[in-house]
Formats: sequence, structure tokens, C-alpha cells
Amino acid sequence: MDTGKVVLGALAGLATGAILGILFAPEKGTETRKKIATKGKDSLEDLKNKYNDLIDSLSSKLDDVKSEGKKYIEEGKKYIDEGKEYLHDGQEKASNAKNQFTSSIK
Repeated sequence: MDTGKVVLGALAGLATGAILGILFAPEKGTETRKKIATKGKDSLEDLKNKYNDLIDSLSSKLDDVKSEGKKYIEEGKKYIDEGKEYLHDGQEKASNAKNQFTSSIK
């Protein structure tokens, strides 16, 4: 979920709850304000928890991607080394074939 949407949704919910709480509160203003403050703190704490969960999740996924990338890099290096060996062997065979050919011409 997009972080901006989570923050916007939390703020919209907080504002809506505060307005409705004031409009329909049968209690005194001080009690209503305490409840609004408590709900605000609870909502903020919930938002912080969701943010931290999101950061942890993204961090974990980033670590997975790094690990997977390193694996592919090592595999690629192995193929490059094998290719170099084939190239070296081919160069040796070509050199030997050239030497044999030039020897047979003499």
C-alpha cells in the first residue's frame, strides 16, 4: 500500500472522527476533548506502527533483492570464467593447428 495513501487515510479518519465526536457527544466539552485526544493519540500510534511495519517489510524485501542479485552476479562470473577457459583452449588449438600447418608446408 502506498505510504501517502495510508497517511492521508489516517488523517481523514482522524478528522472525521473528531468532527463527529464533537457533533454527537452527549458529554461535557472537557470529556469530549479528552476522548478526542485519546483517539488522536491512538490513531497516531496506529499510524506509527503501520509506518514501521511498512519500513520493516521494505527493508526485508530490499535485503532479499540484494541477496538474489549477488547470487546472479556470482553465477554470471562463473559463466564468464568458463567462457574465458573455452576461449583460451580455442586459442591454443588454433595456434597448434597453425603450427602444424606451417610445419607441414615446409
